[in-house]
Amino acid sequence: MISSRLIVALVCAGTLVGTGCSRKDESRDKEAAPRSVVQGVQLETVRLVPVPETVEISGTVRAGTSAVVSARIPGAISVLKVREGDRVKKGQVLAILDAQENLASAAGAVAGIEEAQRGLEEAAARKRLVDTTFERYQKLFAAQAITRQEFDVKQSEKELAAQGVARAEARVKQAREGSRAAGAMAGYTRMTSPISGVVTSRQADLGATVFPAQPLFTIEDQESYMLELAVPDSLASGIKPGTSVLVSLDSTGMTSPGTIAEIVPASDSASRTFIAKVRLPGKGLRSGMFGRGLIEIGTTTNSILLPENVLLTRGGMTMVWVVDSDNIARLRIVKPGKTAGGRVEILSGLSDAERVVVSGVEKVSEGARVE
Repeated sequence: MISSRLIVALVCAGTLVGTGCSRKDESRDKEAAPRSVVQGVQLETVRLVPVPETVEISGTVRAGTSAVVSARIPGAISVLKVREGDRVKKGQVLAILDAQENLASAAGAVAGIEEAQRGLEEAAARKRLVDTTFERYQKLFAAQAITRQEFDVKQSEKELAAQGVARAEARVKQAREGSRAAGAMAGYTRMTSPISGVVTSRQADLGATVFPAQPLFTIEDQESYMLELAVPDSLASGIKPGTSVLVSLDSTGMTSPGTIAEIVPASDSASRTFIAKVRLPGKGLRSGMFGRGLIEIGTTTNSILLPENVLLTRGGMTMVWVVDSDNIARLRIVKPGKTAGGRVEILSGLSDAERVVVSGVEKVSEGARVE
């Protein structure tokens, strides 16, 4: 008799054999399954091309022309005519200071001119009298009707009268200059804009007491803005006025070519950088905006460039669809580099003459046949 253990073993063996056959059949079915076919995609054969070496430098937007209006005399703000964001014209009054001492000095200086002028008139009248008297004494001396000493006295009086007029004229001139200075000081109570532009900063309120050299307003000309790039000193030899720059501003989305218009002839000893200025076109710019400048530094390398929109990001890795010689699509990991003009430099992962899907990327799947 066949034992029950033997029967169970035979059944199990048969089951395993059957299962193995079933798995092999499924594998054959999968291999025999037709590949998916993708149509309507565009391929690009990548090539190694010379790519200029570039460096991206961050910078800040500044007004090409700006002015800081400061107080020139102490006083309290009695009239405040502008606020931040207002457009002003050159010479327009921004604020008026209440400075009674300066106004009193100006009035006193005007009175001083009048007093000096009266003194000059008196000296002139005295001189005319002395001159007339001298002429009579001169005739008497010629006729030997008076002594030499009497003639010398009148001659001295004539010279003293002339000196008195000269001193009076000098006092009038001094009074006028003092009045002009006092008037200028009084005029400093009216703070005006030195340029036409927009008030971007107001640092005092109505009634506030201000002091000389205290900044009160900042005015910027909105017709000329510049991107100030902090360029490392190591690049000084390759960057000069006229060097091409690709400018981009994150806040406005603007990207435009430009050139370096000006280089500040001094370096920052702390950051070891110097400032290169690039003129910015367009409207809607403001001081303080963040910007970038992509500058060619003169050398080139052979690299592969791809359109930026063909790159896929999955699991923190960057990939592209590559089509092999059998027209089968494979996902390939690549290492991107710098981006310029909508194309990305591929540092590794692709070889010269390989084909990459550049249009219809969303249609492609792994192992699909591309027609």
